[in-house]
Amino acid sequence: MTAVDETIERVTARRVWDSRGRPTIEAEVHLPNGIVGRAMAPAGASTGSNEAVDLRDGGRSHGGQDVAQAIGGVAREISPALAGLAVTDQTRLDQVLIQLDGTANKSRLGGNALIAVSMAALHAAAGLAGKPLWRHLLGGAPPIVPLPEIQIFGGGAHAGRRVDVQDFMVMAIGASSFGQALDWTADVYRAAGVRLANRGRLRGVADEGGYWPVFDTNEEALECLLCAIEDAGRTPGDDVAISLDIAASEFHVSGRYRLGLEARELDRDELCELLCGWIGRYPIVSIEDPVSEHDTAGMQKFTAAVGPRVQVVGDDYLVTDATRVEQAAREQACNALLVKPNQAGTITETKAAFDAARRAGWGTIVSARSGETEDVTIAHLAIGWGAGQLKVGSFSRSERMAKWNEVLRIEEALGDAAVFAGRDVLP
Repeated sequence: MTAVDETIERVTARRVWDSRGRPTIEAEVHLPNGIVGRAMAPAGASTGSNEAVDLRDGGRSHGGQDVAQAIGGVAREISPALAGLAVTDQTRLDQVLIQLDGTANKSRLGGNALIAVSMAALHAAAGLAGKPLWRHLLGGAPPIVPLPEIQIFGGGAHAGRRVDVQDFMVMAIGASSFGQALDWTADVYRAAGVRLANRGRLRGVADEGGYWPVFDTNEEALECLLCAIEDAGRTPGDDVAISLDIAASEFHVSGRYRLGLEARELDRDELCELLCGWIGRYPIVSIEDPVSEHDTAGMQKFTAAVGPRVQVVGDDYLVTDATRVEQAAREQACNALLVKPNQAGTITETKAAFDAARRAGWGTIVSARSGETEDVTIAHLAIGWGAGQLKVGSFSRSERMAKWNEVLRIEEALGDAAVFAGRDVLP
């Protein structure tokens, strides 16, 4: 294959729409032989203060959410800078993107522009190799199909803060395949909907497709989820377990945690005590961001208390940053990383954070955002990198199901070579 076959001819970008009906950016990387890599940038509602900036125009257009600046930057600066580079050298082209932006948080050109271009280049490289992206990334490693983490109830910033906890999720830890895990989750999802409807508690769906219910307390959501697992004919803790995204930074105000649903405030120790009590009463196997992203001592305390038996996940606390992961590992502040490419801003930086977590012996969960698209890149990353876990949102809405369905296709393509991660990826 000649050098010219590997070179980037041009990069283009357009405005498309995400799952919240907000503008986002889609990038295309074009090669001289006609191969085109394409990817779309997602956007979060609850965001860490240190993640890559999602560049928006401000002003009146689309409520200030338009992305004309980010698109313009691709045409004016990114395309000329990447033209002629080898699409197979992901590290080099991502370095060019980082240097071109020139800011610590990708605020000049926008993390949304950079991650869309970076992922599009990765797709183009896979196309050049004549392989699906997951197989291109896999190399000679054994394929691991991830355990899905699937939202049933949405809360926090994803549901108008009607419930303080952001995600009430299930993990089908007893399933023998990804397909079976989805089958079981579908049963739990339906059972939860029936239970809510019968109680007059059903109020639509949240940003990530989970039910947007009315509860009197946060624990009531846990009780309802436990009953839904049983209603679906599954054994809680053996077949299906519970996971939570607390997203505590979202209700942390002036050193206190304000539970608006219950009209009370807790200090850090009281919040940790509350969460530990839930772990003792419910089959909870994973908890994300249990305290504020700025509270390292709180993360350490919580991990020391539950870490040997529960996955303590850093999201806003780590923002998919290798340096932060390495520091958190030294400080024993958590034991798992949520991997969100748009938090980092490039694929190379995302992989560096992922690798740092693996060196620490941590769990790794590739994750979507609350503002998503039909882009399925993260499904390929989860399998190609052997992450072991995938968090996409709920079991409804097409931007979610597109990713679950893509993993089903990959599992089918693997055939007998498919190894389902299952409960072994958890503490």
